[in-house]
Amino acid sequence: MSKPETWISRQDLTELESTNNADQTRTPVSPQSESQLPLSSRPAPSRLWIKNPLAVFTANGLDARGGIVISGTTISELVPAGEQPSTPCDETFDAGRHVLLPGLINTHHHFYQTLTRAWGPVANAPLFPWLQNLYPVWARLTPDSLELAVKVALAELLLSGCTTAADHHYLFPAGLEDAIDLEVGVVRELGMRATLTRGSMCLGEDDGGLPPRSTVQRPEVILADSERLIGKYHEAGDGAVIQIALAPCSPFSVTKEVMAESAAMAERLDVRLHTHLAETIDEENFCLEKFGLRTVDYLDSVGWLGNRTWLGHGIHFDDDEIARLGAAGTAVAHCPTSNMRLASGTARVVELEAAGVPVGLGVDGSASNDASNMILEARQALYLQRLRYGADLPVERALGWATRGSAAALGRTDIGQLAPGMQADLAMFTLDELRFSGSHDPVAALLLCAADRADRVMVGGQWRVVDGQIPGLDVRKLVAEHSAAAQKIVRGTE
Repeated sequence: MSKPETWISRQDLTELESTNNADQTRTPVSPQSESQLPLSSRPAPSRLWIKNPLAVFTANGLDARGGIVISGTTISELVPAGEQPSTPCDETFDAGRHVLLPGLINTHHHFYQTLTRAWGPVANAPLFPWLQNLYPVWARLTPDSLELAVKVALAELLLSGCTTAADHHYLFPAGLEDAIDLEVGVVRELGMRATLTRGSMCLGEDDGGLPPRSTVQRPEVILADSERLIGKYHEAGDGAVIQIALAPCSPFSVTKEVMAESAAMAERLDVRLHTHLAETIDEENFCLEKFGLRTVDYLDSVGWLGNRTWLGHGIHFDDDEIARLGAAGTAVAHCPTSNMRLASGTARVVELEAAGVPVGLGVDGSASNDASNMILEARQALYLQRLRYGADLPVERALGWATRGSAAALGRTDIGQLAPGMQADLAMFTLDELRFSGSHDPVAALLLCAADRADRVMVGGQWRVVDGQIPGLDVRKLVAEHSAAAQKIVRGTE
């Protein structure tokens, strides 16, 4: 993908970040009057000036204190403090109440799991027992229940300021063979971007794996459907709305052959690869017993140690493995809430980045996070990593993981920053609630005071959240239908 002329290189960004100077990555300005833009989800006019935000985090050190100008689907100009756009604009949005961010990017999720949040039998279980209890429940997924689950997950993400989401769907019980096709429809309905990964499981309990036989597929079925989905839906290049990646679930649910053949297909068709890796010590022990290899050695043995791969969790790596991942450019999706919920461990995020590993954030499944909220995930990442590295780890670094870092993990150079030529994907938060009263630094307040809902969200130049609501979505009806489906799948009733 071509880079805009004002692209900031990763090396330049690292140098900017290493100074830990807050003024280089976010630029607070004085509050202005309330915006007058009508409630609408219509496309942006040919030139829209989002003017004088309360504060702005650009994720690259560029000055946008005077706002940004959007032309169609992309950002055409950043306006420095006290200046005007270079040419007149057709419309102005007064952002004086808003903290402006690039749209947040979620790099690891399981949308279907919104149906099994806070389920009592696994509320206090670590990963393997948690999975073994939930697999039989998830095997009851139907097209209708999956559609509701995906819509709930995406709506919740969108309301939290997320504009792009990666989903890892690996369950294809009888009757749900077109699960990814169904997801594509919901993504388009809500107007977001998504990397939808064609997950898979073929190593059942009777073959020494973890999932029950009813949830696994034959390798030839997996590979044929993977190629079909790439041909039908995958979009390459800047502005892509739907991208397809290949995602065998984990070392304990697929064979080495499926891993290797997926890697070969990804290389041939130029798509990305995703899997769970190094999430728990149990997984590491499984790899040693099943394959005689540690997790990164296993990854290398099946042709996955490269820069088209991003890994879910990536917790239990030693120093040598971190160096190998960095040298290969393999990325990690850090999932702090899920890792804490299941007591899986704490990813060594700062050391991973220092080695050259792109690091993004993921909310993970809504049955281990129990939420799909990206701005809260950035807060959890900040706090968890401060426990490991100290209180001087900046707020801006966590926001960088949720934006620029997540874009890099998904292999995208057109989202995750506010800069000319980037897609007009934005998240805008107000600080009018009681929780923010008395706060002084608007950007820090988003995480330290626990912002949880965006006021405005734009994707590709179109408003997708207006005044904290998704235009056209009947949330009350969605919750009622989704809740009923959640009861059915747990009880096993039709």
